[in-house]
Amino acid sequence: MTEKINALKIKKMPRTNFQELLDAGAHFGHLKRKWNPKMAPYIFMEKNGIHIIDLHKTVLMIDDAANFMKNLARSGRKILFVATKKQAKEIIAEKAKEVNMPYVTERWPGGMLTNFPTIRKAVKKMNTIDKMITDGTFETLAKREKLQVTRQRAKLEKNLGSIADLNRLPSALFIVDIQKESNAVKEAKRLNIPVIAMVDTCCDPTPVDYLIPANDDAAKSISVVMSAVCGAVAEGLAERKSEKEKAAAEEEKKVKDKELEKMENEKVNEIDVPTEGRKLRPRRSVAKATPKEGVRASLKPAPKEEKRAEGEKVAKPVKAEKKEDKKEE
Repeated sequence: MTEKINALKIKKMPRTNFQELLDAGAHFGHLKRKWNPKMAPYIFMEKNGIHIIDLHKTVLMIDDAANFMKNLARSGRKILFVATKKQAKEIIAEKAKEVNMPYVTERWPGGMLTNFPTIRKAVKKMNTIDKMITDGTFETLAKREKLQVTRQRAKLEKNLGSIADLNRLPSALFIVDIQKESNAVKEAKRLNIPVIAMVDTCCDPTPVDYLIPANDDAAKSISVVMSAVCGAVAEGLAERKSEKEKAAAEEEKKVKDKELEKMENEKVNEIDVPTEGRKLRPRRSVAKATPKEGVRASLKPAPKEEKRAEGEKVAKPVKAEKKEDKKEE
């Protein structure tokens, strides 16, 4: 019982805590004159002309966003991480690579979501250049053409290299600073793609589906939130892997059971084949004789002893007659 209670406690524990966020400086908002009134429910107080974010609400909202992302990862869907800020680039790239998710840390390419087929063509072009290099056709090109191709490849790698594995539209976007990434938010809203975002006191939170009120300028704050969120994604991927393994094991078991049943059926058939070939005659009872048997019994000759007895009876008077004839003579 104690183990079960401990397990439930562990499950209910938040992914981050108040002190961790406080140490990272996630509570610092923007200046009072730059604030957005729609962020008022998430502001705790004002100090020295700066708004302070309520970290208790931040902890709860991080858990909600993390659970949503975990469910997406468990179902095998992709989440696109977007952050083009200098202080967020490296953190986003590192954390997204750990969970094998696509990310955008350079300029947001216009129409990346709304004009996704064109972006896929550019990615395919990059793949064709890679094939040319591996096949050896790249070496047959002229020197000037080689330079053009290599520059084109480098440009594509810089802008689209991180989304090369994104074969279809992402199921959600995780954005740091929705003010700077306004184009990404607009495209996601047009396609009804849910948005998870770190929102500061100067931003409008209405277009965001899963809001995380926190300081989106400090590298430590971004790192804490990203580690919590990516940890949830990693859990979802691990659960998906274990479910697949279980399903594969069950399928193998079913196949083995079917094979065993077939083997047993074959053995039973081998035993039953000779008995099926024979036609077993029913046993005849002595008491109940058929009419044919009665006819056969009447046609049978009499036993030898009866014949001898009859012969003796007939022969005796003949001999006596012969003896009387002799005496008369």
